[in-house]
Amino acid sequence: MNTIFSINGPVVKVRDTKDFSMLEMVYVGTKRLIGEVIGITSEETTIQVYESTTGLKPGEPVAGSGMPMSAVLGPGILSNIFDGIERPLRQLEALSGAFIAEGANVSALDATKKYDVTVKVKVGDMLTGGDIYATCPETPVIEHRCMVHPNLSGEVVWTAADGKYTINDKVVQIKNEKGEIIDLSLCHKWPIKQSRPFKERLPISKPLITGQRIIDTILPIAKGGTAAVPGGFGTGKTMTQHQLAKWCDADIIVYIGCGERGNEMTQVLEEFSELVDPRTGKALTDRTVLIANTSNMPVAAREASIYTGITLAEYYRDMGYHIAIMADSTSRWAEALREISGRLEEMPAEEGFPAYLPSRISEFYERAGYVQNLNGSEGSVSIIGAVSPQGSDFSEPVTQNTKRFVRCFWALDKSLAYARHYPAINWNDSYSEYIDDLTAYYDENVSLDFMKYRQQISNLLLEENKLMEIVKLIGSDVLPEDQKLVIEIARIIRVGFLQQNAYHKDDTYVPLGKQFRMMGTILTLYNNCKQVVALGVPVSTLIGTGLFEKVVKMKYDIPNDKPELFRELEVEIEQQLKKLKTEV
Repeated sequence: MNTIFSINGPVVKVRDTKDFSMLEMVYVGTKRLIGEVIGITSEETTIQVYESTTGLKPGEPVAGSGMPMSAVLGPGILSNIFDGIERPLRQLEALSGAFIAEGANVSALDATKKYDVTVKVKVGDMLTGGDIYATCPETPVIEHRCMVHPNLSGEVVWTAADGKYTINDKVVQIKNEKGEIIDLSLCHKWPIKQSRPFKERLPISKPLITGQRIIDTILPIAKGGTAAVPGGFGTGKTMTQHQLAKWCDADIIVYIGCGERGNEMTQVLEEFSELVDPRTGKALTDRTVLIANTSNMPVAAREASIYTGITLAEYYRDMGYHIAIMADSTSRWAEALREISGRLEEMPAEEGFPAYLPSRISEFYERAGYVQNLNGSEGSVSIIGAVSPQGSDFSEPVTQNTKRFVRCFWALDKSLAYARHYPAINWNDSYSEYIDDLTAYYDENVSLDFMKYRQQISNLLLEENKLMEIVKLIGSDVLPEDQKLVIEIARIIRVGFLQQNAYHKDDTYVPLGKQFRMMGTILTLYNNCKQVVALGVPVSTLIGTGLFEKVVKMKYDIPNDKPELFRELEVEIEQQLKKLKTEV
C-alpha cells in the first residue's frame, strides 16, 4: 500500500512507488482528499492536493484512480455553482454547512433528477465523436445536446424510447470496430487540462456585442477572441465583468471567481439570481454557470478552477453555442502557481513566479476561438480575463505575459474610477487588434460610415491627449479657438459617450445602431462648430448656446428604441449654428 511520506501545505510526497502516472487523479489520506500527480522520479511521487490538508499525517494511504483529473459533462451544469474541482456548492452546504468538509464526496451533477430526453438517432446509424444522439431541455432557455465522446465511434445497435431519464441512464448503445458494445448515457468525462478537439478553427469576423460603448465602438472584442482587463484595487474589474456577463450576446456565460473575496462572489450570486435576462425574459442564471474558488478556499484548487471553467465552456461550444468566460482574476491563479512552485522548491523566475508562467497563461488563452465542431456546427469561446497587478503596476509579470497572448487590452485607470467614470477603461492605454477583422461586419450590419466615425472620434481623443500636455504647462487660455474646440468636443466624447451609467434603463445597454447615431451627432456638432469658429466666433459663445450639454445628455434623453430623435437633435444643431454664422 502506498502511504504519505511528507506533507508541505498542499504538496504531498509518496516514496518508493511506481503505481501512479503523470497527471493522474488520486485520493489522499483516510478522508480521500482529491489530488493530482504533478511530478514523478524514481524515488518519489509528488501530488498536489486540491483540498485542505489540515490534520493529514504521514503514513496515511494514497490510492490512484487510474484516470486524469476530469470534469463530468452533462445536463445540470447550467444555473449551478461549483467549487474549483466541480463539486456543487449547494450540495456541499447541505452536507457540511457553510464550510466545506475535507473529503466531501458529492457527485458533480444531480444523478437523481430526470430530464425529458428526445433520442435523435436510430438503429443502424453510424456515429463518430461529437455527433449528437439525444437532446433535452436543460433550462427553459438552453437545449442540452448529448454528444458522443470525441474518442468513440460505432454503429447504433439499440436506442431507448423518448422519455424521462437521469444522467446515468443508458439511452443509446453503439458497437465499435472491435465489436464491443458501448453504452451511451447523458453524460461523459473529459480531462480538464486537455482541450476538446474540433474540426477546424474559423476566421474571427463577428463582434461580441456588449452594449458598452467604449468596448463595442472603440475597443471591440470578437466572438472567439481574448481580452485582458487589468486594473489595480478598486478600479472596477469585477463590475466591468458583471456588466459584460449581463449584457454580452453570448449564449452561455461561465463566470470563474478565482481567488476573489467571498463577498464579491456572493454579490454575483445574488445579482444574477435576481436579474431578468434581456434576451429571453427569463432568469439570467438559466444560461450561467458559476465556479467559485474564493480566497479562503484551498490554494491549489484555484489552478483547477480555471481549467474546469474552460472545459465546461468547450463542452457547450461543441453543441454549437457561443460562450463567454469571465475569469476573475487570473492574477490569483498565477499567485497559486507561485505558492505551489515555492513549496516544490523550483527555481523562481521574475518576482518569484515560476519560469513556466507564460506557457500556462498562453495554454489558457489559446483555448479560446471560433471553430467548426466535430458535428459540423459552429461555436465559439471568448475569454475575458481580469488581471490584478499590485499597485496598478502594469509592468509586473502576469500583466505583461497576458498582454503577449491576448488581442484586446482594456486598461482600467484608477483616476477615472475615482472620478466615477465607468467603465474606467483608459482609451489611451488600451487597444484592440480585432478592428480590421470586424470592419466588414460593422459595414454590413450597422453602416459603411461606422468605422470612419470611430476613427474620427479616436483621433479627437488622441488630439485632446496631446493638447492637455500643453494645457498642464501653460494653461488653456493661450490655445487658439480651434484647439479649444477640440478639448470641448473631446469632453463631450468622454462624458457623453465613453462614460456609461449601469443603473439607467437606457444607458446600461446601448445597441450598436444607437452608438453609431451618437457618434454621428457628436461629429455633426464638431463639424458645424468648426465652421463657426473659422469665422471668428469664440468657443465660449458656442458653449453658451447649450448645445454641448444637450449632446452630452442625449444618452439619457433619447431612448434606445427611438433613433429618429437623433435627426431632430442634429437639425437643431445645424439651425442654431447657422443662425450664429449669419450674425457674424
